[in-house]
Amino acid sequence: MPYEITQAIHKIANLKKRIRAVQGGTSAGKTLGITAVLIDLGQQDEVPTITSIVSESFPHLKRGVMLDFLSIMQQQGYFKDKRWNKTDYTYTFETGSKIEFFSVDQPGKVRGPRRDRLFINEANNVPYETFDQLEVRTKEFVFLDWNPVSEYWFYDKVEKRPDCEKLILTYKDNEGLDKRIIEAIEQRKDRKGWWQVYGLGELGEVEGKIYKDWAIIDDIHHHARLERYGLDFGYSNDPTAIVAIYYYDGGYLLDEICFQKGLSNKQIADILNNQPLKLVIADSAEPKSIDEIKSYGINILPAEKGKDSVNNGIQLIQDQRISVTKRSINIIKEYRNYLWETDKEGKILNEPEHTFSHSMDAIRYGLNSIIKKPNFKIPEATKPVLGFYADRDIPF
Repeated sequence: MPYEITQAIHKIANLKKRIRAVQGGTSAGKTLGITAVLIDLGQQDEVPTITSIVSESFPHLKRGVMLDFLSIMQQQGYFKDKRWNKTDYTYTFETGSKIEFFSVDQPGKVRGPRRDRLFINEANNVPYETFDQLEVRTKEFVFLDWNPVSEYWFYDKVEKRPDCEKLILTYKDNEGLDKRIIEAIEQRKDRKGWWQVYGLGELGEVEGKIYKDWAIIDDIHHHARLERYGLDFGYSNDPTAIVAIYYYDGGYLLDEICFQKGLSNKQIADILNNQPLKLVIADSAEPKSIDEIKSYGINILPAEKGKDSVNNGIQLIQDQRISVTKRSINIIKEYRNYLWETDKEGKILNEPEHTFSHSMDAIRYGLNSIIKKPNFKIPEATKPVLGFYADRDIPF
């Protein structure tokens, strides 16, 4: 999306207190606006400063606020490659001021040197102890941003401080939004809980969250056993999602392999051929795609479907202990936003929303093929490809 000076940026720039809290709904321009303000300050400094931009994990940082930073710098013609340190992830302006990027899972950085300015992106996913360590080492001010899906440490430990001010933004503060996004947001006005949080940017509890208590882990344990890949097809409007599913110590570990729009079946096959060999379970609604991908040497089967297969599959997953690698940012985002549909009165319906369903469907296809039927056998035609595991019942 092209960079524009929005009402959100003007409002953010007018915050003056030490703790500058920016709460808001979906597509409100919170992160982009704060980043733009920090760039502007760095370019105007008379005395060099250090600004730290921080989020919950480095993959989240790299594909989120860091991407916004680089996009603004390049679109405005500010970016100079020689000033961007790709090793330390720091940018040095002509004024001598620096912006650095790091994640809160780097203890040495959190407890490291002092800084002048701080921005904690999606602060509701960061522990209070981490905020405390970072804030006490910050000289000038701290920006926080988040979607107000539920209460967290800001509301009981920070909001009442006299040096704190809070700004609430909505999609209407972001004039740069595509009309189709605005229409998609406003179509959900009848969903009371969703609209309160994502439409109005007000504190609430989004109704109907499907999955809870998944753990976020650093990496796949070296003793974990790869069981399956789940595949949900997409193309122009929806992404293709591929998830690797591992088994370890009584639970399942999930790792994002792909989450991308516009992929052909050949490109999907190329991605899978670059992964360790294992059975792929794909959306049975696309048999032609499955057949084509199979022709490229991929061991792929359609997911079993039937009456209530979606709800039964969700229930089976809810009964498992699930962990997700921190690099799987799209799985994590969809997990946090995967909701049941609701009617106009806010009553939860027995149907999951499509919006954040892509990797969730891929996970369901793969996991259900393992845990749905204890005596499920792999079809005979797939045995030569699978080798040792082909003659064993599932679960292994």
